[in-house]
Amino acid sequence: MTSSDLRDVHHGFGSDNHAGVHPEVMAALAEANTGYQLAYGSDEWTERLDRVIARHFGPRASAFPVFNGTGANVVGLQAMCERWSSVICAESAHINQDECGASEHVGGLKLVPVPTADGKLAPEAVASRATGFGNIQHSQPAVVSVTQVTELGTVYTPDEIAALASCAHERGMFLHMDGARLANAAVSLDVPLDAITTDAGVDVLSFGGTKNGMMLGEMVVVLNPDAVRGMAYLRKSSMQLASKMRFLSAQFVALLDGDLWERNARHANAMARLLADRVRDVPEVEIVRPVEGNAVFARLPEKAAERLRKRFFFHGDPSDEVRWMCAFDTSESDVDAFVAALRESLED
Repeated sequence: MTSSDLRDVHHGFGSDNHAGVHPEVMAALAEANTGYQLAYGSDEWTERLDRVIARHFGPRASAFPVFNGTGANVVGLQAMCERWSSVICAESAHINQDECGASEHVGGLKLVPVPTADGKLAPEAVASRATGFGNIQHSQPAVVSVTQVTELGTVYTPDEIAALASCAHERGMFLHMDGARLANAAVSLDVPLDAITTDAGVDVLSFGGTKNGMMLGEMVVVLNPDAVRGMAYLRKSSMQLASKMRFLSAQFVALLDGDLWERNARHANAMARLLADRVRDVPEVEIVRPVEGNAVFARLPEKAAERLRKRFFFHGDPSDEVRWMCAFDTSESDVDAFVAALRESLED
């Protein structure tokens, strides 16, 4: 489907990245767009963000806003690694499947992917891959990287994260979290952000904003300062240091200083549950994974998927499974229209 085709389709269910900017974030950008501020993070918005981050993640936490999620992952992983290091991750992880090898050819790291049934790493699987320590012929395991919410829509509990942190730390490794949808995971579990990050033993976090109502920008949040080195230099040398950083920081302040992060994620999750509930009784459609965040994974006949895609964009292979994503701006009427079109697509 081309961009010109998309002009005539309804609200899409392809990605929460497809949503616009939340009005409160846009208002924050407008407010930041007044007067002069020092560049490269020496502005009042970035200073305010530091205080907000400390409130959510603890007094040792520090924020490094960057342009995008791939940049956050590469910079965060580099800061914990040497050039000969390896990173253990799920085979389905974004750093392995969807970032064009950036962690390897930009970060200079070796990824060690682990097959999983549900996108979640387990300590036993990590232990089986964390080998070769001290062997000059092998890359040296340095980091375990998890995604929250996972690429398959599942959510790690605090206990599961803590078990992985212990597994990593016992072996002299660190735990990185790709938190592109961290807010969705927190509201799904009904816990604060630090319960599934700082308190569970995560060392470095890539915190996502774009999927939760921001215009652009993610950030590396260093939770354990002892796990990293050279963060400021790595961000610059990786081309992720914004000169007018106030416009990145102002968005995160809008998201995190109040409860906007929670409201947006809770609504997106609720719309995903509603969508799943509405399609459960549709003939020939099967919900194939638990709906724990803002994604619904389903299986339906290929012909029906082709017809439905002419009206609603979404990702996935109908011969296997498709993914329907909800966002902060997905409405109940959007869900109803989608389900009605789904039923029509199944008619002969």
